[in-house]
Amino acid sequence: MTMEKRDICACSIEELTKYLESIGEKKFRAKQIYEWIHVKLCDDFDEMSNISKNLREKLAEDFFVEKLRIEKVLTSKIDGTQKFLFRLRDDNIIESVLMHYKHGNSVCISTQVGCRMGCRFCASTLDGMVRNLTSSEMLKEIYTIQRFSGERVSNIVLMGSGEPMDNYENVTNFVKSVSNENGLHISQRNITISTCGLIDNIRRMADESFQATLALSLHAADDETRRELMPIAKRYTISEELDACRYYFEKTGRRITFEYSLVAGVNDNLDEASKLYELVKDINCHVNLIPVNPIKERNYKRSSMKNINNFKSFLERKGVNVTVRREMGSDIQGACGQLRKSFIEEET
Repeated sequence: MTMEKRDICACSIEELTKYLESIGEKKFRAKQIYEWIHVKLCDDFDEMSNISKNLREKLAEDFFVEKLRIEKVLTSKIDGTQKFLFRLRDDNIIESVLMHYKHGNSVCISTQVGCRMGCRFCASTLDGMVRNLTSSEMLKEIYTIQRFSGERVSNIVLMGSGEPMDNYENVTNFVKSVSNENGLHISQRNITISTCGLIDNIRRMADESFQATLALSLHAADDETRRELMPIAKRYTISEELDACRYYFEKTGRRITFEYSLVAGVNDNLDEASKLYELVKDINCHVNLIPVNPIKERNYKRSSMKNINNFKSFLERKGVNVTVRREMGSDIQGACGQLRKSFIEEET
């Protein structure tokens, strides 16, 4: 009976050291192998030029290197944003986005194939969730993009398809790996985790002393409107969500981001802005206003620039730290899940 191959991207240096000792190899090789995978971003054992051929063959017998196949890359003519469509080893399709800013390159990654949260304005959730991504698959979104672009990634946003807090173990293992000083060593403070508000795991992440920025998808200033937009609001009230955010700030000292998608005629008037201010005024936070991306399966429309600017100006006058999210890649199906959905429809 042959043993199932292990995922070498998921192995720590300590685990590799134990493995090497068990086959009579020198311990120092563990750090070399780890560096090949997580710094030089190799996709194949044959690339490991300072490892003996015998050891490379043994590694290939016992392990596999996770690979993502690039199916499509769309580049925005407006701002150079690139959207990547990846095929996983089981033929599932996911997407990631590379955005270029003055402060460095930021990648928005997916954490699940699809999503089961059902938010009304999001294309990712239209066909439900297929499965969680492993921590290695998330790492490979970053590694494959970095290899493809030849440029270092300095910021990561877990805001693509999927609900990160619904895939807690894999997401937290990903954060530990990508911030490891022996790997890419991207500071946890440069990682943003977006959630629709799974409270138990927000509190768990705070207790486990992570330093990532927490971004709560709020999208409404009262429970009734939020329930219309987000099924999760039937499970948790806004008050409960904000208590979890306060707890996260107390434990980590990290300022909270509130994401607020502006939907025309639903949540974009000054009464809503006033209600939002009352909710967040005592929290160390930043409000990120998001002009909603229309998707053909839903009838939500984006707010007018006048309403967006009025909403922002109201919060600014009240002393709230607020920005309107810069639209990136609007000409390449930039919204979460749009490109994946249209690609799958074409295939079938």
